[in-house]
Amino acid sequence: MAEEIESQPVCWEQAVSLADAVEVLPETGERVAVVGCGTSLYMAMAYAALREEAGLGETDAFAASEFPYHRKYEKVVAICRSGTTTEVLTLLQRIDAPSVAVIGSSGTPIVDIADAVVCLDFADEKSVVQTRFATTALTMLRAHLARSVPSVLPADLVAQSEAAVVAPLPPGAVLRSQFTFLGAGWTNGIAHEAALKVREAAGAWTEAYPAMEYRHGPISVTDERSLTWFFGTPPGGLDEEVAATGALVSVSGLDPVADLIRAQRLAAAIAEAKGLNPDEPRNLTRSIILS
Repeated sequence: MAEEIESQPVCWEQAVSLADAVEVLPETGERVAVVGCGTSLYMAMAYAALREEAGLGETDAFAASEFPYHRKYEKVVAICRSGTTTEVLTLLQRIDAPSVAVIGSSGTPIVDIADAVVCLDFADEKSVVQTRFATTALTMLRAHLARSVPSVLPADLVAQSEAAVVAPLPPGAVLRSQFTFLGAGWTNGIAHEAALKVREAAGAWTEAYPAMEYRHGPISVTDERSLTWFFGTPPGGLDEEVAATGALVSVSGLDPVADLIRAQRLAAAIAEAKGLNPDEPRNLTRSIILS
């Protein structure tokens, strides 16, 4: 996991270059659904929100198992590292819309089911816990959107990822026992993914919410044992309210996906401190294949 986290800047640079040659992803104006499971679902959420916020077309995100087959879409994008996840394969076999699969391994069943494939085999992973595939897939998708709306992808994103690999973690973060990650708009998916990483790798108590929803109940669990992590700029005064509870607050000037690298590193650090192996998380496998 540590090696794969550190390799993300190189993967992102390749993903940005690849996006210039990819012609199978949704075109401007198409009505699109993006699907995935687990980490891939959260990347789907981020991409869908980014695409719609950029004015490039109505875009919904769903867990593959919860896809609304009664709705009509002009294209379905499936994000699936393994290419073998049962719910994703089942969905692609059932839908009648053109499909594109963003995958990490070419020799997998999804290649024969999806109408088109974008393979990011250079970002595939050995660890069960996803890190670089997820962020590389999202970076490639962002770079594709940036062909129409350049502001979707910061010009210095790769440099920001390099900084995130070595940037200090919040002091004392590893010693906290409750972790909340907050986003807004497209960064809601990033917040959910950060929470999943710490939960998977370290078995820790994690939560994720839209930042403004945090005031409506969830802040009640926050105290001196907590770390509250904002992706992007906190809503006015909310970081101060959180700090008043005694919680440790993390606010980074980094792009939210670059800041996700820091959250991945936190997950690995907590696991190490607890004597856990994040490459072999409890009750998880690299791909969920149902009989």
